Amino acid sequence: MSAVRINGPRDGHTRSATVAPGSLVFTAGAAPIDSDGATVAPGNVAEQTRQCLVNLEAALAEAGAALTDVAKITVFVAERLQADLVVAWEVVTDYFGDHKPAGSLMGVTVLAYDEQLVEIEAVAAVPA
Repeated sequence: MSAVRINGPRDGHTRSATVAPGSLVFTAGAAPIDSDGATVAPGNVAEQTRQCLVNLEAALAEAGAALTDVAKITVFVAERLQADLVVAWEVVTDYFGDHKPAGSLMGVTVLAYDEQLVEIEAVAAVPA
C-alpha cells in the first residue's frame, strides 16, 4: 500500500497529496546527465525531461522508493517560451501514468550544467 494519497486532481492538476506515517525521501534535482556525465540531448526539452526522469527513478530506487511514492514534484525549465514548459510537463505526466503527484512547473534563467534545459526534484513518501 502506498503512503501517498492524491487528493483528487482538479482541472487536470493535482493540488495536494497526503502522506501516511513513514519516511520522506527528498531528492536533489535530477539533471539530464548520462552515466558519463554528459548532458543528454542539448536543445531538446522533451528528451532532457525523459533523462531527468530516468535519473530521478534511480535516485528514488536508491532510497527504497518508486515513482508511485512521489507526493510532490518540481520541474524547472530553462527556456523562454511557455510552450517549452508545457512540453516538459507533458513528458512528466506521461511518464508518471495514472499516478499524479502534486506538482509545480517553473521557468528559470539558468541551470547547473552547460546546455541543461530541465531539472526535476521530488519528495516521496515510503510506507512505515
